[in-house]
Amino acid sequence: MVEFTKLQKYSTKEFELIKITDDVREIVANSKIKNGLVFVILSHTTAGIMINESLPCLERDIEDTLEDLIPLHKDYAHSHFLPSYGAIGGNAPGHLKSMLVGNHCVVPIVDGKMVMGMAQDIYFAEFDGVQLRTIYVEIIGE
Repeated sequence: MVEFTKLQKYSTKEFELIKITDDVREIVANSKIKNGLVFVILSHTTAGIMINESLPCLERDIEDTLEDLIPLHKDYAHSHFLPSYGAIGGNAPGHLKSMLVGNHCVVPIVDGKMVMGMAQDIYFAEFDGVQLRTIYVEIIGE
């Protein structure tokens, strides 16, 4: 059996880590699937999905490290007029940060509950906000 749900989140900052663990848990709890996998997949190229520990100091470290690796202000090749968009591409850092973080995670489901470490949370990671984002949650199992 497969169940598919769309989850939408509105980011309020250019860089933002938004916990979505409870949203995904609720979708799993309301599902008819009791054993299987839940896939959390982002449909955007300048944001990401990740699992990590939910601590404000660690969230800051993640932001600082990504900024050190991929600074906002650099002479990126993507920062030029894009005729296909009719605008200047200025979001190269978002694309590159997304590439490092990834666009999905997979969590097992046993007896109707997600199986995660006690310190793990699922994050939607915004690297090019402010905007409305769509996250797909697909549950596969029995």
